[in-house]
Amino acid sequence: DGGPTPRLEERWPLMGREINPLTRKSVDTPLDVGVRAINSLLTVGKGQRIGIIAGSGVGKSVLLGMMTRFAAADIVVVGMIGERGREVGDFTKTVFEGESKFRTAIVAVPADRSPLLRIRGAERATAIAEYYRDKGKDVLLIMDSLTRVAHARREIGLALGEQPTSKGYPPSVVSMIPRMIERTGSGAAGQGTITSIYTVLADGDDANDPVVDSARAILDGHLLLSRQQTQMGIYPAIDIPASVSRVMNDIVDDKQSESARQFRRLVSLYMENRDLILMGGYAPGQDSELDLAVNLWPKLMQHIQQLGGEKADFGASRNALVKLMGG
Repeated sequence: DGGPTPRLEERWPLMGREINPLTRKSVDTPLDVGVRAINSLLTVGKGQRIGIIAGSGVGKSVLLGMMTRFAAADIVVVGMIGERGREVGDFTKTVFEGESKFRTAIVAVPADRSPLLRIRGAERATAIAEYYRDKGKDVLLIMDSLTRVAHARREIGLALGEQPTSKGYPPSVVSMIPRMIERTGSGAAGQGTITSIYTVLADGDDANDPVVDSARAILDGHLLLSRQQTQMGIYPAIDIPASVSRVMNDIVDDKQSESARQFRRLVSLYMENRDLILMGGYAPGQDSELDLAVNLWPKLMQHIQQLGGEKADFGASRNALVKLMGG
């Protein structure tokens, strides 16, 4: 960033320190990320690990920027691994505007650097988050992207002679992903939390890519960004029916949980019948739930949509959802 090299008095191991899983605190408190759709429909808890699964050009960087600036975390650590140099510069300028710059650390290793350096950058960002968790802070770790860390590990593995498996990924990639993700999460009693968000690039919008599969299996939920919603001009383009937060029902009240289930059902029902509705084959009165979905569709999309510079706090997001669903 052009500043002098800081003097550091303390040390933290690059590969982290193991935590006994039996001593970890449970995820029981919501984290306000400042995004209405996530706060109300896919609530994230402090200490949760979640993935953002997306193809290219669907608004992933804008969503990450919103969460970096608006999340109610003590410290935000961003690992930009294998990104374009221009994108690193633009993201840094956006995030370092206003108050958010005083609590944000960015570790950036662009795409033109060696694979060893890219993997080390991901480990460094995780180590910084671990250090602050050990100090009792609630940390938000954003890793963009887990797929490019896996690509770097693939380059090294193939160069060392490992046998390629699905899509050329050697076995060491499959073992690296859970090892890195398991370093985050809730700490032991007296420590803080690391809420980690990993972006996973779905090559060619393939949601069954090996990295996507491995990440989805170990993460506590995922947000799927939809190209179809992007083409409809809906931002953030979160595919609500295809996304899930595995801890949401444990950290929100019954009213919000039921409203979110109803919202998800109405969006899914409308999208399944959208072609029929546009062709004029839909007649009101045959299915009361579909009628409700059609009537509420503009309001449902208005609830999801949010401008990049607009912040939506958790309480207001929850109340807007309950009100919309007739609560």
